[in-house]
Amino acid sequence: MAERMLQFTHLPQQTPEKRDAAVRRADFDEIYKRFDVQSAKAQASRCSQCGIPFCSIHCPLSNNIPDWLKLTAEGRLEEAYELSSATNTFPEICGRICPQDRLCEGNCVIEKGFASVTIGAVERYITDTAFAQGWVKPIQPRDERAESVGIIGAGPAGLAAAEALRQQGYQVTVYDRHDRAGGLLIYGIPGFKLEKEIVLRRWKWLEEGGVKFMLNADIGGKISFAALRAQHGAVLVATGVYKPREIAAPGSGLSGIVPALDYLITSNRKSLGDAVPEFDSGKFNAAGKDVVVIGGGDTAMDCVRTAIRQNAKSVTCLYRRDKQNMPGSLREVSNAEDEGVVFSWLAAPEAFLGGTGVTAVRAIKMHLGLPDASGRQSVEPVEGSSFTIPADLVIKALGFDPEDMPGAFNDPSLKLTAWGTLKTNPKTFETSLPGVFAAGDIVRGASLVVWAIRDGRDAAASIHQFFKAQSLSQAAE
Repeated sequence: MAERMLQFTHLPQQTPEKRDAAVRRADFDEIYKRFDVQSAKAQASRCSQCGIPFCSIHCPLSNNIPDWLKLTAEGRLEEAYELSSATNTFPEICGRICPQDRLCEGNCVIEKGFASVTIGAVERYITDTAFAQGWVKPIQPRDERAESVGIIGAGPAGLAAAEALRQQGYQVTVYDRHDRAGGLLIYGIPGFKLEKEIVLRRWKWLEEGGVKFMLNADIGGKISFAALRAQHGAVLVATGVYKPREIAAPGSGLSGIVPALDYLITSNRKSLGDAVPEFDSGKFNAAGKDVVVIGGGDTAMDCVRTAIRQNAKSVTCLYRRDKQNMPGSLREVSNAEDEGVVFSWLAAPEAFLGGTGVTAVRAIKMHLGLPDASGRQSVEPVEGSSFTIPADLVIKALGFDPEDMPGAFNDPSLKLTAWGTLKTNPKTFETSLPGVFAAGDIVRGASLVVWAIRDGRDAAASIHQFFKAQSLSQAAE
């Protein structure tokens, strides 16, 4: 069916239609409408089926993108789903939140002058259709194994590992500090990018496949880490990184200056229907306030767009570099601009003003200097360029560092890197403790969901090899 492909020469790139900005500002529903069957087939048919698929090479999961695009173009959606899900635990989630412009789509090699294939939207369409048609079946291991694995953290790395280990027949229990599974997928990412039902659906699917969940689990407190290790043949630490980076500026201790993750968790809990006193009190509610968000990553974009939906009086994003050098997705910046966010590029906070509560941010203009050791341009303040922005609520979105894991688990023999992440064998994912593995951001540092999925799957493969080696050793005795 080669004639179905290479349609990029006469079919323009089309992304799913976005809801009008004025409408979507009023709710937390996803902003993109869904492809219909004809649009999905047409966009998939634009793939050139190139000899070296750079889209797959630049995907952390090495997804077989050209193959499932071809199957979609041919209307063979069930096969497309089987192929897509073979390498990706959560294709419908990656299709929504991956920065495709920096990964697969950004490396599409369609001839110059033609836009890339709309990969993410087709990926999302395939799995949403598979769920709707009943093609997504619960995990059914060929054989049940007696060995058990305890996974600490129900975020993307932990859930990806749980799925892979359960497929092998292991008895898997996932422990999480929150009352729902999903980690940042459920509590950190707003509904306008990832509706919560999508994550809850996967949680239910894992439970139907035999994965057990222990929520509100206080590991290192009520449940000792030593007891957890004794209970399971192997343990995987996949806690992510939650400690917010601080701002060293005068006035940073004023009330009204809050960490991004606390703000987003509060908003997501409100959307999920929970009772949230800190939202109702106004502490984490932007309604009627002048809001300033400091940072230029995807978390900062989540915060500014959440504040808009909470009916903030004004929302300004303060970022010390320019638009081209920001770490977040440019697509998210465009969506934020459409919704009314004001961006103050090349500007950094100098001080926070106010009595007991913040009333303004004094910022200073920056200019880009020579590249530093990492190759990224350094930033330097412009003397005498200070200016003031009114602010009743300041949200710090400067990134995340790891928590003190040896302290939290009360096990000082758990070794760390110089960056505070867990030290692991890069080939086996095993930590300094025998039988204890780690994966995701707690090893890698704050990164993308797709990398967490990759790490979780790879760690699961290493745990499988760990148990196989144990069996061989026991058989030889």
